[in-house]
Amino acid sequence: MDISDMARPLDGAGISAFLRSLPARPLLLGLGEARHFVGELGELRNEVFRYLVEHEGYRSFAIESDCLRGLVVDDHITAGAGTLDDVMERGFSHRFGTVPANRELVRWMRAYNEEHGEKLRFFGFDGPLEYWAESPRQALIGLYELLDGPFTDAVATRETLETLLGPDDRWSDEATAMDPSRSMGRSADAKRLRLIADDLVALLDTQAPQLSPADRERAALYGRTAVGLLRYHYWLADASPARWTRLSALRDAMMAANLRAVAENGPALVFSHNLHLQRNKSDMSFGEHVVEWWSAGALTAAHLGDRYAFLASAFGTAGGDAPPPDSVEGVLSTLPWDRSLIDARRLAGTLAEPTPRVSRDFAYFPLDPAQLKEIDGIVFLKQAVELEEVS
Repeated sequence: MDISDMARPLDGAGISAFLRSLPARPLLLGLGEARHFVGELGELRNEVFRYLVEHEGYRSFAIESDCLRGLVVDDHITAGAGTLDDVMERGFSHRFGTVPANRELVRWMRAYNEEHGEKLRFFGFDGPLEYWAESPRQALIGLYELLDGPFTDAVATRETLETLLGPDDRWSDEATAMDPSRSMGRSADAKRLRLIADDLVALLDTQAPQLSPADRERAALYGRTAVGLLRYHYWLADASPARWTRLSALRDAMMAANLRAVAENGPALVFSHNLHLQRNKSDMSFGEHVVEWWSAGALTAAHLGDRYAFLASAFGTAGGDAPPPDSVEGVLSTLPWDRSLIDARRLAGTLAEPTPRVSRDFAYFPLDPAQLKEIDGIVFLKQAVELEEVS
């Protein structure tokens, strides 16, 4: 089967041709990861972003990392705050600060901003959570301080907020992921904080003109993060069968809300796992149960339509794991280029019942042949060697 007429080398010309083939110029271009911590993909992502900045007018980058920690990185990139070592330690979640490609990206973005008047921006778009969640303190207190004025004390005093929040460790207990009884998400204090967060967000809506554009952007981030975290903590305390469905859906809903905000600074390149950026439902097995929810990409596409585009990544040989010849990745391995960009919808109409790939690497998520029509393009690496351990 000759598929070269629906593929091209992944270079600058290929990227521009792909963008021109889309029905509209995307505000958000998602580049998915089939697996976290793949060195070659991080390096390729950096090359793609540099090209998009220098030739396609892109000005923002967003990554699947804590949205509040991302403020540390953005402050460094735009204003030079902090050292690079400090930023990589404090500005990322999920161990992403240890990734060499991320360090090089931050260094390059800062260097670019030192030489250009129109600044690049950096965003984390995940919530401050994993399966458990952080304290809502930073978001709530941050919003409160930005709104500080004659109306905030009518909602709650600073002393009241501090009393209700209490020590951070009573919120950020990792054991709550598996034990709902350890969570304080349905305590009297948490319920009152949910009402206060709602009132503070409403206050932001009425007082926005008194804030600078930068403070409005940050206050909006604090507001949706505080509300999202308190919702998440509420469902961490739930013991019903709906618990993981709600938690998974809430996480991706927080991601999608952050992505819509990033789109206001678009066009932007978004880097995250394929499962978060795909347009179809995500699913996860818990014993005998399968949990399904709409991904952040699906939620974002529902709002942005054609202004959202998605490139899924896939690998041929990853480590020592080679794909079956009649799988999607096996067919793509016949392309003559080490790095390719493929029209996924045309490919879907060409393949006749490909064999689903089953990888020995539990962290690698093969392409689902049934979902190719929901993907705008595939970024394919014929070989991925630099695979770090995924915990």
